[in-house]
Amino acid sequence: MTTRGAVLVYGAAGHTGAFVVDELVRRGLAPVLAGRSAERLAGVAARYPGLEVRTARADDPAALRAALDGVAVVVNCAGPFLDTARPLAGAAVAAGAHYLDVTAEQPAVRLLYEELDAPARAAGVAVVPAMAFYGGLADLLVTAALQGERDADAVEVAVGLDHWWPTAGTRVTGERNTATRLVVRGGRLVPLADPAPTGRWPFPAPLGEQPVVQQPFSEVLTVTRHLAVGELTSYLTSGPLEELRDERTPPPPTDGERSSQRFVVDVAVRRGAVTRGLAVTGHDIYAVSAPILAEGVVRLLDGRHRGAGALGPAEAFDATDVLAALEAHPLGLTTVPSAAPRRGR
Repeated sequence: MTTRGAVLVYGAAGHTGAFVVDELVRRGLAPVLAGRSAERLAGVAARYPGLEVRTARADDPAALRAALDGVAVVVNCAGPFLDTARPLAGAAVAAGAHYLDVTAEQPAVRLLYEELDAPARAAGVAVVPAMAFYGGLADLLVTAALQGERDADAVEVAVGLDHWWPTAGTRVTGERNTATRLVVRGGRLVPLADPAPTGRWPFPAPLGEQPVVQQPFSEVLTVTRHLAVGELTSYLTSGPLEELRDERTPPPPTDGERSSQRFVVDVAVRRGAVTRGLAVTGHDIYAVSAPILAEGVVRLLDGRHRGAGALGPAEAFDATDVLAALEAHPLGLTTVPSAAPRRGR
């Protein structure tokens, strides 16, 4: 494994990538700006004179090998991850570099777990997909709520958004990702029912009770990567999902500022007769992925991670420690009382 400390951000010119670059620079790092478009990368580089720029397409293995020369950590912010995750993570492992991404796509996560665990272990590096709002945050919360236990009879993850202003990348990913979504029933991954079940969830403030629909993202794969769960159900507020599907919904701000979007992530973990809840609230699901990713980056650089292989975020890093760091961050999270244990559904 390389001992050099360069961090490469692939997709640095994208909406989430720009937040990630800003956050890494704020922490005193000098990330390498990488992606598919030299023209778009030039715009990012103009804001940060002195940062190195490398251009490579995800479907060009030779260019990827050259781009990853001397890199210790690869951060992939370029979706659709069905197209970019496997080649970029594979190139990272071959280069002896750790890999993180922000995917919400279940098939992309599953592919990395299935194909890169053994190679990553052999290379002594960690491959950690979904270290972001979707996938990673729920995994951290569920693991923290278990308080050291490694199994649960049932897990419920409820994501509440007051709005969803999707990026162009989110829309392209939605069109590309047509795979059947998975939930956990009887300890096994099974297809989500069609049509997806609906209900209501009593979110903490500022959202309150909201209509929800079962809408599993990558947290189903990240949680079950390292925890034994009998049932895992994921919910999303119905209104923002309709906004996401409406082509007339505008994108988030493009000036590098956080949007006014509010979110609550509320998890309920049941073991026997005991249910524990944990909830956090914050602003802008794209912007908050930057500090989540950055916590992973610094831990991979300084050795505060748990071994090698293809890992879930809370398997690779101490969940309670990461959540505490995020709560202290100006762009991070606020812990709020969970309504989950008394929901009575």
